Amino acid sequence: MRKSFFYFGATVLLLVGCKGTQPQASKEPVIETLGDRPVYTSEFEYVYNKNNGSAENAYTRASIEEYLELYTNFKLKVMDAESRGLDTTMAFRRELDGYKQQLAQPYLTEKSVTEKLIREAYDRMKQEINASHILIGVAPDAEPKDTLAAYNKILDLRKRLEAGEDFAKLAQTYSEDPSAKENNGKLGYFTALQMVYPFEDAAYKTPVGQLSNPIRTRFGYHLIKVNSVRPAQGEIKVSHIMVRATPGMPKADSVAAKRKIDEIYTRVARKENWDRLVAQFSEDVSSNQNGGELPWFGTGRMLPSFEEVAFKLAKPGDISKPVQTPYGWHIIKLLERRSLPTYDDMETSLRNRVAKDSRSELNKAAFIKRIKTENNFQEVAAAKQYALGRADSSLVKGVWKNSFPDKETNVTLFSIQDKKYQVKDFFSYVAQNQKARPNASPAHAMQLLYDSFAEQSLLTYEKENLENKYLDYKMLVQEYRDGILLFQLMDEKIWSKAIEDTVGLQAFFAQNRENYKWDTRAEATILSAANKQILNRAQPLLNAERYEIRKNKPAPVLFAANATTLSAKATAQLDELVNRLSADPNLSVALTGLADAREAARKNILVQERANQVKDYLQKKGVPASQIRVNPPPATANRQRAVSLDLYSKDVKVLEQAFNENNPLALQVTKRRFVKGENKILDKVNWQEGTYTLEQDGRVYLIRIDKILPPGYKNLNETRGVATSDYQNYLEKQWVNELRQRYPVVVNRAEVDKLIKK
Repeated sequence: MRKSFFYFGATVLLLVGCKGTQPQASKEPVIETLGDRPVYTSEFEYVYNKNNGSAENAYTRASIEEYLELYTNFKLKVMDAESRGLDTTMAFRRELDGYKQQLAQPYLTEKSVTEKLIREAYDRMKQEINASHILIGVAPDAEPKDTLAAYNKILDLRKRLEAGEDFAKLAQTYSEDPSAKENNGKLGYFTALQMVYPFEDAAYKTPVGQLSNPIRTRFGYHLIKVNSVRPAQGEIKVSHIMVRATPGMPKADSVAAKRKIDEIYTRVARKENWDRLVAQFSEDVSSNQNGGELPWFGTGRMLPSFEEVAFKLAKPGDISKPVQTPYGWHIIKLLERRSLPTYDDMETSLRNRVAKDSRSELNKAAFIKRIKTENNFQEVAAAKQYALGRADSSLVKGVWKNSFPDKETNVTLFSIQDKKYQVKDFFSYVAQNQKARPNASPAHAMQLLYDSFAEQSLLTYEKENLENKYLDYKMLVQEYRDGILLFQLMDEKIWSKAIEDTVGLQAFFAQNRENYKWDTRAEATILSAANKQILNRAQPLLNAERYEIRKNKPAPVLFAANATTLSAKATAQLDELVNRLSADPNLSVALTGLADAREAARKNILVQERANQVKDYLQKKGVPASQIRVNPPPATANRQRAVSLDLYSKDVKVLEQAFNENNPLALQVTKRRFVKGENKILDKVNWQEGTYTLEQDGRVYLIRIDKILPPGYKNLNETRGVATSDYQNYLEKQWVNELRQRYPVVVNRAEVDKLIKK
């Protein structure tokens, strides 16, 4: 948590625009010096304005002074990281290069085209298109002759459709979409950003009942028939009750979850209070305290099984039957329905989706065209003709080699600004990026590689010069550079140290014990029952603090007539029991010797010997005597000569399970230490030792307070997370003080005052 917060929170606050050690004009005003390193006023002002410029208290003395203090501490830490050489490691360089690639993306687009595409996508999302199609496949980089053949084939099909032939039959016979054999080319309803862009564009531009012209996508050529258009479904808000049931869980638990959701649904159908049922039984902890309410969502935002049922609810207040998802069982209640959100509300998500959508190719083409002009891209025609002419059959096999003399290849192929790219550079690219193209001609394959090389060269040149063209990008890169450095050093000096330095943490905790105290607490058990009868049956069992386990009860250990010796089968049974008792110290076993009618006269002697034999075996295997109990033999004869094994547990959940066999909501039991305000039911009774009952929201409660613990000091283990966080803060303050000693801070008050006046 500390790491995540700092890296994604504090770096955004502090790091934007830090220029590090980059040289500046010597006459530029300095707002402070750290040791012998100046911090320029322009640098600080840029950072401050970006993070605080729109705040109500911007440029007040308090705001400037506070931010300068934070920024100074940050700069000192970065200087410490640099002094340790952390900025020279390969790991650092790789991480920074990765971030630079991500940060560059917004600067490698054509913004005007992006805005147009985002607006278009939004407008189209207001409708959903139902369409059918026929596909004739052709690869994106196919030979011109293959492209023409596919085009002529799709054109011929269009003529047949215009002449009146049946679309479904032609789709089933000729379409190269595998699904057409079953669906006759029908695609159902879709909206913007769900199909490749050229297909979507044609579908939205084709009138209902009409046929599109041939449309080229990366899959080939399509004919699209628009069957119908309907308004978009919009968004809905629902609440739900969830019972967890995940794939792969034990069958018994899965069955119990289904029974529980069915019981809840029965109560929902009886019009019991929805919010109360959610609070009592829903296992979605993120929503069970607010009536089960979920955020607004539209098509594609939820699991399909959940979404399908939710959108079928007709009006607010309608409730679904239980529906299963990979997370469990849900009962869904429709709260509200609304049309498509506003453009402003959707702009950010649409921008991200458009960037990943096939329509981004339009943006890329426009961007390449622009930077060709801006960067003065110039081809040398003769060199280009020479390079393209060096293609041969080896290229389409993917084994082409540059075997041409340097005097022919050491010539300029094209230039970008003053940077020249030679034929040999292109030939190296060809050798590294060629692939077998058995159906292509050498000339076509070489042309594709040339176009790719020119485009990549332009993009690389643009990326390498982004810091010279865009101040914001330059500052952002510096932010991430310093953030990575600081993250590494903070981990070393603060986060990991606070966790690993157990002696230091214990000493810090001992010196600051006043900060770690418990308020009054109660050791209590709370029973929530469906009715008084269940509560009355549960209370005496609760008081016994020993609950019988009825499921998976071990089989009795059988003995031969008049025998007390354990058989091999019996010891195998007992070994399984030993494993269960060893794995759970809350478990105990009660041994009861049994005799049949033939042994009735001697049963008291035999059964006790047999029970003791089982007890001795368990103890030899390491089971403590506290987990074994020997009962007196029953007064009547039994059908078996055996020792019965009855399991008991101290875990109150066993008591809960016993009552929930027929009704999964019959009883809920909670036993632990509580602080005031933590449990609404417990807070309704006097905090004194004793037993209390009350009714609320249709449930009957028994509260047993076993002990009231007065305010007192916490043990370190009881507050380790908080204490560790405080220790981290302490270590950080010590570190900053040490850095201020090493690099004395001198603030230029005149420059600070100028910013405040400004």
